Amino acid sequence: MVKVVGVRFKSAGKIYFFDPGDLEIEVDTNVIVETARGVEFGLVVIPIREVAEEEIVAPLKPVIRIATEDDKKHADDNKKKEEEAFNICLKKIKDHNLDMKLIDVEYTFDNNKVLFYFTADGRVDFRELVKDLASVFKTRIELRQIGVRDEAKMLGGIGVCGRVLCCNSYLGEFQPVSIKMAKEQCLSLNPTKISGTCGRLMCCLKYEQDAYEEILSRVPRVGAIVSTPGGQGTVMEISLLKELVKVKLDKGNETDLQIYKSDEVKVIKDVAKEDDTDINIEELKSLED
Repeated sequence: MVKVVGVRFKSAGKIYFFDPGDLEIEVDTNVIVETARGVEFGLVVIPIREVAEEEIVAPLKPVIRIATEDDKKHADDNKKKEEEAFNICLKKIKDHNLDMKLIDVEYTFDNNKVLFYFTADGRVDFRELVKDLASVFKTRIELRQIGVRDEAKMLGGIGVCGRVLCCNSYLGEFQPVSIKMAKEQCLSLNPTKISGTCGRLMCCLKYEQDAYEEILSRVPRVGAIVSTPGGQGTVMEISLLKELVKVKLDKGNETDLQIYKSDEVKVIKDVAKEDDTDINIEELKSLED
């Protein structure tokens, strides 16, 4: 077991583990840590605890010190410098006539590097831009192209639910989301209804997926031949959350629709996997990351 402390560098950023050494560090304490990109200012969100060695990425970087008032002032000053750098970079992008959208700017705590995050439809030759920026800021410059999900996470916004975007408010890391989840949750496969502000599948499709998969293991699919207390029939409709199935009973030329609980019916013959011929798979796949 290894003693660690969990640190975030952004309000809804990924949590990284560091070695607290002999320091007594509590949650919501600002700390100065050593990272792969230099010395950084972060916030402790997980108190000191022991974790298995396989849960960490070796070598474990140390917490240098608990942040002082001077450190906090320096971090605030960096935020102001980032705003200035953003405006300067926007002008330089326009001067170089580059087809890219600047999203955010970050200074490392030790000011050894300035990172510029941007989006673009394709590859961008920004070598001359980097030289130009380096001559202005007199430090190392890194331009990093990000995806649309990361853009939404950085900029924030309001989702269709009326709440602040999950990725911007609390999601530390993105989880894979697929069209299969939307289908299994019986959602409309209309791209405008299942995609988020970023234009990709909504992250919330992942939240209840495990529960839907468990229910699907018990509920027969539409089209299955089943036996019921009222006789044999064909499943016409299912209500997953209520675990109810609507069955058309086989009674000659008569149509008799009955609703049963899923545990009251038994599958005699299952149906093949759904045919996707009426679905624009290519369009829907473009919503996945």
